[in-house]
Amino acid sequence: MKFLKLRGNLKKSDRGFTLVEMLVVIAIMSILMTAGAIGIGGMGGKGVTSGVASAESMFEEARTMAVGQRMLTRVIVPKNLINNPADNLRRILIVSAEIDPNTLQPKLPRKWILSGRGVTLPDQTFFSDTFSKKDQDSVGAIPSDLSLSASDVKASYVGDYYYYEFNAEGIYTLGASAPSTFVIGAGVRPPNAGASVRPKVAGSGKRDFGGFVVWRNGWVSVFRSPDQMDSSIASITAGTTF
Repeated sequence: MKFLKLRGNLKKSDRGFTLVEMLVVIAIMSILMTAGAIGIGGMGGKGVTSGVASAESMFEEARTMAVGQRMLTRVIVPKNLINNPADNLRRILIVSAEIDPNTLQPKLPRKWILSGRGVTLPDQTFFSDTFSKKDQDSVGAIPSDLSLSASDVKASYVGDYYYYEFNAEGIYTLGASAPSTFVIGAGVRPPNAGASVRPKVAGSGKRDFGGFVVWRNGWVSVFRSPDQMDSSIASITAGTTF
């Protein structure tokens, strides 16, 4: 009898969750997952988020190289590659040039040295020269007059580039009047299309863009919302070229 009574007490204390309690937990999890999805959507798609992180690391590497090796460095993005057009607006590289230690000016004739193979943005993700500005509050374009020839680099890198420049002190030289922006977006473009073929916006328009501000001191600040970028992004729709 005593054994049976003890067994009954154990059953009463070993109570599981009720149906109501389980439904409450599921509801809370659904709310948290929805909030997380909204937050991720505000930062752009997965490819854009990954691309911004890769680009940010390249800017940090270029700045560190400029200061550590006392060289002029540039983060470059191909505008028109002669032999490899599929990488136009998608590959991010770093080049450097020696400076005169007395004047801190580039030695002439200037010789650009390519540092590594760089990084390539995720599939269907492109640098937006349209929305990347020399001055954040103006319409000034990022310079694109850097050309690499076969005497500088191997054939796959020959072509014209956009660039962001750091001097030997790690100062971003294009940010004297106002900071610049680096913006990438999700889009589609036919394989091996020439430079004249622009990427088209894919998906949800402005929510598929991301990037950062490049300050004069060489540091960057990532955009937390597409609304902080170029105002024209707010009205962009799927299928629009950028």
